[in-house]
Amino acid sequence: MTSQHASEDGIRFVLNGKAVSFAGRPDTTALDVIRNHFGLKGTKEGCAEGDCGACTVLLRRDGAARQAANACIMTAAQLDGVELTTVEGLKRDGVMTPLQEAMASNGSSQCGFCTPGIVMSLTGLIENTPQPEEEAIHDALAGNLCRCTGYKPIVEAARTAAAAGLEPAMAADLPDWHSEVSSDGSVLHQPATLDELTALRAAHPDAVILAGGTDLGVARADYHSDWDRIVSTRRTRELRAIDETADAWTFGAAVTWGEILEAVREDYPSWATLIRRFGSTQIRAMGTVGGNIGTASPIGDGPPALIALGATITLASQARGSRSLPLEDFFLDYRKTELKSDEVIVSVTVPRPKPGEAFRVYKLSKRYDQDISTVCGAFWLAMEDGKVTACRFAYGGMAAIPKRARASEDKLLGQPLDVSAQAEAVAALSEDFAPLSDWRGSADYRMRTAGALVQRLARDLAGETVEVMAL
Repeated sequence: MTSQHASEDGIRFVLNGKAVSFAGRPDTTALDVIRNHFGLKGTKEGCAEGDCGACTVLLRRDGAARQAANACIMTAAQLDGVELTTVEGLKRDGVMTPLQEAMASNGSSQCGFCTPGIVMSLTGLIENTPQPEEEAIHDALAGNLCRCTGYKPIVEAARTAAAAGLEPAMAADLPDWHSEVSSDGSVLHQPATLDELTALRAAHPDAVILAGGTDLGVARADYHSDWDRIVSTRRTRELRAIDETADAWTFGAAVTWGEILEAVREDYPSWATLIRRFGSTQIRAMGTVGGNIGTASPIGDGPPALIALGATITLASQARGSRSLPLEDFFLDYRKTELKSDEVIVSVTVPRPKPGEAFRVYKLSKRYDQDISTVCGAFWLAMEDGKVTACRFAYGGMAAIPKRARASEDKLLGQPLDVSAQAEAVAALSEDFAPLSDWRGSADYRMRTAGALVQRLARDLAGETVEVMAL
């Protein structure tokens, strides 16, 4: 439920089982609220970028299961009407959980700084997956950095706790969330409908549009800028919807990458692998598809895959209504898009695979997990009688925007995916791209690896699958 009036008692949420309120600015970081307002020091600040996991907490929203999330890049605005658990809240009647016992008894804590965050990540995993496979344990730890390199006993503790069973905590009654919260010059709006959202967007074009905050929150974590007016999309029904048909999914712009991963993992396993790599479980629980697109980063990992899949994007404004266009046409120049000052991203529609189609996406980065791409290549093909009848190739990290490789595509149309056709497609990439050099890779490296990914695609489709690791 929601209050239809502005809050008079600040942001209200459940903290470690108790109803609390915070009367400070909505743009205060959640980590600041936890440590400095409520005095809970178990949640640590390490990187302040959502990478190291020392700040990991558990969130329960809208009656769903508790999920791990990064408090350092989360704001108080995102706590209104939710249940938050810190490491101090795991004990029951003063007794540690089986996971805490296992980590304490086998030396998993080592220096102890990262330990609370690791406990929270693994608690979220085991509560949601009572008997996790080995891959799931490592996946849950991908967003937690242990500088003591003590991962082996940590993994063993996770196995021990899973075998013993970890009973999920009972869900608390969530307080009503507010349509508006204001404190100390910072105002939070939480529209419940698309009409309310577009009206706010028209009235306040300079407001911060807050979805998951996993990108915007990095700057906010260091208090480099104040957010005097925030419009959150988290409560907007249309933006939280997932519409699935036999032909396509339509993901609302505020749907998280964790939710998308669950929806597409069977139909598009290659895409699922990419999603698991470009964000930890903490990031995927908060980061949204609309936010990833809206930042318009040339090295964002979502857009190349979505463009290659033929996704369309729907935008809306109060004055002009809604409009849809191919996602590839949304990006105009570096950090510039088709989105007007009074528009919002409503949804993204992704076609489901059909017989005779293939899709692969490969990411090259300095480390395998949770790193920004040097080059990301996504490839969709339709084949008939051994020949390419249609294809879309899209790259990130090769231009100022995520971009189709149309000249390369043209070289493959009507051709078998043999060595000769591959060579022509690789050579044509120089017509599509003139990449820049930076600390992640030189222009020459990017061109060479972009071509190598076309060759990797052909090998992959021929059954010679070799996993692309960090390069």
